Amino acid sequence: MIIAIASGKGGTGKTTVSVNLAKVFDDPVYLLDCDVEEPNVHLFLSGQAQNKEVVNILMPEIKEVRCNGCEDCSDFCEFNAIAVVNKKAMVFPELCHGCGGCTLVCPLNAITEVEKRIGSVETATADNITLVQGTLDVGVASAPPLVDAVKKRIRTDCHTILDAPPGTSCPAVATLRDTDFAVLVTEPTPFGLHDLKLAVAMARQIKVPFGVIVNRHGIGDNRVHEYCQQENIPLLLEIPNDRRIAEAYSRGEVLCEALPEYRPLFTKLRDCLLNGDFSSQGGTQ
Repeated sequence: MIIAIASGKGGTGKTTVSVNLAKVFDDPVYLLDCDVEEPNVHLFLSGQAQNKEVVNILMPEIKEVRCNGCEDCSDFCEFNAIAVVNKKAMVFPELCHGCGGCTLVCPLNAITEVEKRIGSVETATADNITLVQGTLDVGVASAPPLVDAVKKRIRTDCHTILDAPPGTSCPAVATLRDTDFAVLVTEPTPFGLHDLKLAVAMARQIKVPFGVIVNRHGIGDNRVHEYCQQENIPLLLEIPNDRRIAEAYSRGEVLCEALPEYRPLFTKLRDCLLNGDFSSQGGTQ
């Protein structure tokens, strides 16, 4: 099963859920840190590094002697990564998504592709957990290609947990796409509810079934619970507002190990995700 842990905003406890859920699996599990712009899962796992691979994407390169400025490439590019000025095509690498479409539409074969490094993917092991972490290079604007490179490490013979980037932009969509279930972590505040609605809209748009975890339960009001009830969204777990949790997190400790009384919460979450039938939930509509 491929489980994505996501949120509409940062700081809701998404990584806490990801790491602790992985820790309660008895069988080997893959934990993929898809927050490639600021990966932090490794801070909570004392693992042994296995390998590190450089990730490149193909970037268009214009052969000026062949280009006649027909503008087919610039008309095709939805990201405005190619512009034609004075009958000369210009490439803006920061906008390019490396789709390769411009090379296909060029009638004169004036565009070739060259490799450009965007980041790296590192693999490490910690007990029964295999951590796959992507790190985007400084200055690289587009994260989805690196997210896709991380997701290529998904194994079909064991369960996989994806720690998604916060928010609902392209990297988060790239993470949730083609997963079996999304866990949306929120907090019971007006801000948390606002961004939860955005995350719900994202999950529904890409047709991924989902449920909600309320972290820091007790600090706000019941509007998140009322919203989930109105929208027929399963409430999977409530994590109380406990100062000891924040203290353990600040020390880089795993919650279910630092405070064993919380381990049953994540064990129950694991069993719910693996055995529950969410096909008829409102989140899939």
